[in-house]
Amino acid sequence: MPDTVPSNLIAILRGVRPDEVLDIAEGIVAAGFSAIEVPLNSPDPLTSIAALIEKFGDKVDIGAGTVLTADQVRDCAQAGARIIVAPNTDSEVISTAVELGLTPYPGAATPTEAFAAVKAGATKVKLFPSSAVGINGMKAWSEVLPAGTELFPVGGVGADNAAEWRNAGAAGLGLGSSLYRRGDRPDDVRVRAEAIASAWAHTN
Repeated sequence: MPDTVPSNLIAILRGVRPDEVLDIAEGIVAAGFSAIEVPLNSPDPLTSIAALIEKFGDKVDIGAGTVLTADQVRDCAQAGARIIVAPNTDSEVISTAVELGLTPYPGAATPTEAFAAVKAGATKVKLFPSSAVGINGMKAWSEVLPAGTELFPVGGVGADNAAEWRNAGAAGLGLGSSLYRRGDRPDDVRVRAEAIASAWAHTN
């Protein structure tokens, strides 16, 4: 991972098991991703998060995804999570994460939701699903959101369009099924991670 500018690429390991998560993450970390999230609807997610923190916590940000309640935020904090990713805009989830010193990535599908996320304390907003909002939609959001708000497209992004999103102003990307699907082999994930990181780095 570069010592200078972080890639702002977030790996979403939905469905990963604790017994395989470290092998899967190895190639992702080596490819230069900045963060890894384990969605809470994965098998024993807090165990996976704790294992990732122990091995890779000094290299990348580790946290949880699909976080829907303030109590879940607290559970994730106890496990050592540093980022809290949600599919929706919930002010209590955002404010609880901020209070605990964690970085929230609330999901927003409309400018109204994005403004609500910022009002609750978020500075990074997950554009979800980005395939529905589109690049032109993201550009329009960027024109009106407060300066410093970072948009992270998630859903429908991958190596084929990473550069396009970055050139349009995306601060980073969240990679789910284009990077990892339940049952994938570590070597396959590594190859995809390298392709995505390369595409993201080589922009105009």
